[in-house]
Amino acid sequence: MEEKFSNLPLRKGVGIILLNQHNKIFVAKRIDNPKNFWQMPQGGIDEGEDFLKAAKRELFEETSIKSVNILKEIEGFTSYELPDYLLGIIWKGKFKGQKQKWFIMRFIGNEKEINIKTKKPEFLEWKWINVDNLTSVVVHFKLGVYQKLQKELLNFISS
Repeated sequence: MEEKFSNLPLRKGVGIILLNQHNKIFVAKRIDNPKNFWQMPQGGIDEGEDFLKAAKRELFEETSIKSVNILKEIEGFTSYELPDYLLGIIWKGKFKGQKQKWFIMRFIGNEKEINIKTKKPEFLEWKWINVDNLTSVVVHFKLGVYQKLQKELLNFISS
C-alpha cells in the first residue's frame, strides 16, 4: 500500500446476512463490478446513526426490503482493506477499507418486495445461495470477512 493511503481511516459500515425461510443467503451482483462476484447488502453509517438503524436503511436502499426479523447482531467487527488498484478511487479516496458491524436477519416478506432497481441502484441482479457457497462468490479482498461470517452463520444455524 502506498504511504499516502496507509494513514487513511477505515470507513464505518454495516452488513446484512439476509436469510430466507430455507436459510439461503441473499447476494447481489454489483453494477460497478459486473464480473461474477456477489455480495451481501452493506454500506456506510450516517453521522449519528446507530448500527441497526443503518443496517435496516442500507437494506432498504439497496433492495427495497423492509420485511425482516432481526435474528442476531454478530459480536465484534470485521474489516477489510481495498487492494491498491482501488485505493484513492472508492469512497472518493477518503478511506482505505471498511470496518463493519454485521447482522443476521430473516426475510419474512414476499419476494415481490425485493426490488434492486432503486433510486440509486447498486446491483444488476440478485439470488439466494447456500451458506456453503458464500465464500466462492465474493471478490478476493472481502474473502476474509466472508469466511468469518460463513463460520458465524453455520454456528448460528446449527444452534
